[in-house]
Amino acid sequence: MNSTRKLAVVTGANRGLGFEVSRQLANNGYHVILTSRDKAKAQKAAETLQNEGLSITFHLLDVTSDESCQKLACFIQKEFGKLDVSINNAGIFLDLRYQGNRIFDTQIEILQETMETNVYGVFRVTKALFPLMKAQNYGRIVNVSSGMGQLTHMEGGYTGYRLSKTALNALTRILVNELQINNILVNSVCPGWVKTDIGGSAAPRTPEEGVDTLVWLATLADGSPTGNFFRHRQPIAW
Repeated sequence: MNSTRKLAVVTGANRGLGFEVSRQLANNGYHVILTSRDKAKAQKAAETLQNEGLSITFHLLDVTSDESCQKLACFIQKEFGKLDVSINNAGIFLDLRYQGNRIFDTQIEILQETMETNVYGVFRVTKALFPLMKAQNYGRIVNVSSGMGQLTHMEGGYTGYRLSKTALNALTRILVNELQINNILVNSVCPGWVKTDIGGSAAPRTPEEGVDTLVWLATLADGSPTGNFFRHRQPIAW
């Protein structure tokens, strides 16, 4: 790999927003490590982008496993020796599949499983990868959140997903406090309602439109905003 090319990791990248942000970052000159826990689907996704002439590497990643996150970090250290960008896109929406819309219909197990991926998974990945950013005093971390996690506009329904995204936003703020001294910018982003497996076909925004703010945050210049929540490149309330 060209040593001057920046390196990005994207989690949950075999489809939807993760796949599209991998494509756009690669089109912007980044080498992208496309990660997923589904090996067959992720390899196919990586091959699709490679066939477009893009610089893509696949690596298996289960964000609910400390061992898997550490293996990714070791791979990056050995093969590239640095990391510039981490896009925490992997997430689940179990309320949508298995639960009703009322809080008292939600089982504790659904909340626990959702938090395991959507919050603890982001923490595991960041904990494993941030030393690679710290070593070069540069990094951009983008946490894919949702307006459904905004306390300012909190409503009922989809309890597990809402709680997980609110907690993810809190994690963003905590990370900022500890990482900004190392020129590592950390922001949350709401991509809006996008045509993905979670968003459904009725969503008004395409994946290409949905990842615009993700790419923008991943490529911010030094001294740019950190510790904010964005939608359509504009800050929104927590």
